[in-house]
Amino acid sequence: MKKETTYADIFESRGVNRRDFLKFCSLMSVYLGYASTFVPKFVHAMETKPRIPVIWLHGLECTCCTESFIRSSHPITEDIIFNMISLDYQETLSAAAGHQLEAVRKQIMKEYKGKYILAVEGNAPTKDDGVYCMINGESFTNVLKETAADALAVIAWGSCASFGCVQNAKPNPTGATPVHKIIKNKLLVNVPGCPPIAEVMTGVITHFLTFGKLPELDRLKRPKAFYGTRIHDKCYRRPFFDAGMFVESFDDEAANKGWCLYKMGCKGPTTFNSCSTVKWNGGTSFPIQAGHPCLGCSEPGFWDNGPFYTRLANVSFLGTNSNADKIGMVAVGAAAAGMAAHAVVTAIKKNRQNSETAKIEEG
Repeated sequence: MKKETTYADIFESRGVNRRDFLKFCSLMSVYLGYASTFVPKFVHAMETKPRIPVIWLHGLECTCCTESFIRSSHPITEDIIFNMISLDYQETLSAAAGHQLEAVRKQIMKEYKGKYILAVEGNAPTKDDGVYCMINGESFTNVLKETAADALAVIAWGSCASFGCVQNAKPNPTGATPVHKIIKNKLLVNVPGCPPIAEVMTGVITHFLTFGKLPELDRLKRPKAFYGTRIHDKCYRRPFFDAGMFVESFDDEAANKGWCLYKMGCKGPTTFNSCSTVKWNGGTSFPIQAGHPCLGCSEPGFWDNGPFYTRLANVSFLGTNSNADKIGMVAVGAAAAGMAAHAVVTAIKKNRQNSETAKIEEG
């Protein structure tokens, strides 16, 4: 009986040494929020479980998710990542095209019925019989439904597939519809972002391989490990926000000093993503670090939640709803109140100590 190829086999064939293999498993464990005790489980899965076939479809989108995915940098090169997930069908990256490539998709669906993952980049136009996105004479909507029918799970890559993005923005002339509103009877995870972070994409697949199930999801079907905290909560500019120190224009002195971009329209306080922790391009940077406010691209309807460079009307701060003009004063007031309270407590303690000392001396 022919031995099925495992992830470890692929790594070895590509010249990846044991050290880098273990590093990959460790990093995936960290990214997914697991303790170091889980690393052996990741290693065991990689060494024993066969690769999962992946069919990657493209609907209405700009291919930025694919561009992000191929730049996954921890700790192995992008060609290893392709082989790791057995990417058997991907219109953008496949050498084959047309009827030949569609035959590959049909073959995978038949041979791996109920065992393949369907990855979807982009959404489906539903108006006018789906004429706005056709594949081999078939509407993308029909191709999506057909391919999802026998899939083990569905992964919606990017904000287009997850929530609609720019194609779904008002007035949405093509009837662009996110994947979860078309495919409703399958295990489905949304991995939003325009595009998503590469390591987040590989982490989701690694979790599925290791545990045989999707990671824990939030109410929007996003993996909590990567979308469980706001960008604002882990942003290195957060102290400036708390102190009421804001950039007023992109070329002012505050911008050069790296102050908070809230007044420039930053949506970090309402956006859940890993940009401020995992970051981009091998952990080099993320938009806010590069001086640009967060657009909130991992949130539903972000394209319609503009204008992009207008600040949020209200934001929760110290238990109140204050706008950016008041935040600085609230922070100063809170600091002053804190110092006053501290002074009072210190005085009380000092008086108490003096009284006790006097009693001892009198006694």
